[in-house]
Amino acid sequence: MALSTSNSVSIAQNFHHDLPSRASFIRTTTLSILKTRRRRRRRRDRSGTQAHHLLVLVNPLYDSSPLTCRLPRSSFSPMQDTSSSSTYSPRATVRSSLIEPDGGALVELVVPEAERAARRAEASRLPAVRIGPVDLEWVHVVADGWASPLRGFMREAEYLQSLHFRSLRLADGSVVNMSLPIVLAIGDEEKEAIGKAPDVALTSPGGDFVAILRRIEIYKHNKEERIARTWGTIAPGLPYVEEVITRAGNWLIGGDLEVLEPIKYNDGLDQYRLSPRELRKEFDKREADAVFAFQLRNPVHNGHALLMNDTRRRLLDLGYKNPLLLLHPLGGFTKADDVPLSVRMEQHSKVLEDGVLDPKTTIVAIFPSPMHYAGPTEVQWHAKARINAGANFYIVGRDPAGISHPTEKRDLYDPDHGKKVLGMAPGLEKLNILPFKVAAYDTVGKKMSFFDPSRAQDFLFISGTKMRTYARNGENPPDGFMCPGGWNVLVNYYQSLQKEETGKESAVVSLKS
Repeated sequence: MALSTSNSVSIAQNFHHDLPSRASFIRTTTLSILKTRRRRRRRRDRSGTQAHHLLVLVNPLYDSSPLTCRLPRSSFSPMQDTSSSSTYSPRATVRSSLIEPDGGALVELVVPEAERAARRAEASRLPAVRIGPVDLEWVHVVADGWASPLRGFMREAEYLQSLHFRSLRLADGSVVNMSLPIVLAIGDEEKEAIGKAPDVALTSPGGDFVAILRRIEIYKHNKEERIARTWGTIAPGLPYVEEVITRAGNWLIGGDLEVLEPIKYNDGLDQYRLSPRELRKEFDKREADAVFAFQLRNPVHNGHALLMNDTRRRLLDLGYKNPLLLLHPLGGFTKADDVPLSVRMEQHSKVLEDGVLDPKTTIVAIFPSPMHYAGPTEVQWHAKARINAGANFYIVGRDPAGISHPTEKRDLYDPDHGKKVLGMAPGLEKLNILPFKVAAYDTVGKKMSFFDPSRAQDFLFISGTKMRTYARNGENPPDGFMCPGGWNVLVNYYQSLQKEETGKESAVVSLKS
């Protein structure tokens, strides 16, 4: 209902002097709005346009947040059983993109092919900043839209919001989650060379032009504050800190990115690095009515598979007809003793070949983000990025993105805090969080099962460290822990490492002799 300026002033004055009139006005205005909405709804219904109910279901999955799905009025009424195929038709209404990207639209920053030659020529005339391998991974992340609505490396205002509030407030007043600062560090010499230039070129570790950073802002890089607020400790030995931050420059440079061409790694895995837009298209192509994402940086064992298959079954029980699993291993920087990406991808392939997961209902893709090992702070980033890819469910486990304390014999984070934080984090309200049910090896059933506290003595917990020790020693885990094909991939990898180490030791001995 539109109001003129003069009417608005008059009404405002009356509100200050006449509270009963104010209450009456609110009631009248509210009733008018509701009547208008009802008339519009009736017109839409008569014209055949499907109106929608928002159905909030009490979530019986893992006592998590309510599950939300959007159903057409013509196929649903609150009294109907939505598990019945006669009352629910996803083909007519459901798109995987039910969940909008943060900010309402995906950010994509790769320059159109027709403009690349001109941009490259321009880059050659600008002050240049050479970036490292992890910086290049962040360029990839931002360029493809995983961090939407972020359009480049953070300027100071964005950095401070991310560091202190774990979120960004947009121009319209809405809030999106942004729990990790995405920043680019430079040194004193680079800062001096840039001078007052408004734009800079970014070059790869090999010296090739990667991007132009526009309308730059340079500000102080307080490393201690950044480390303390991101990890909750400044203890030495944090992998990302040692690899990236400690050796980084004393300044941060922010600005808008224009990426000169799609980021490729030429490692035989680029076909798995699907962008958020490509994933959304694939979900729509497969007519998914729910997408549940599972991130991991370890090989898939049968406990993981039990959880993923059980999640799909429960979504089917709730009335979804075609829920798809996004198996989404992290593909950026990981610590030295983690299983490399190429080995993990081969192992995941064997899991699908052996039928542990169904290839028809599973999409395997690589998430290009570097790993911080920052626990509850980082898991928010992992969840937020999957919103931008179109996933409306996110599975979270014990101690997500966690790590052992670098100087003490304990976990750095409480193992339950990650899933609790996700249920409260600002900007993640539209994502359904599905906490793990704990799975362990059932020594009686000789398989991975959900842990039963009433017979705790029958369960064996096999940690990632224990799993790697088995593989390194050429030992087999208990039957039913992992599919044979997937286990052989790990054994072969660790045996190859031992051969390399033996070869290096032999070379050292021969040199000494």
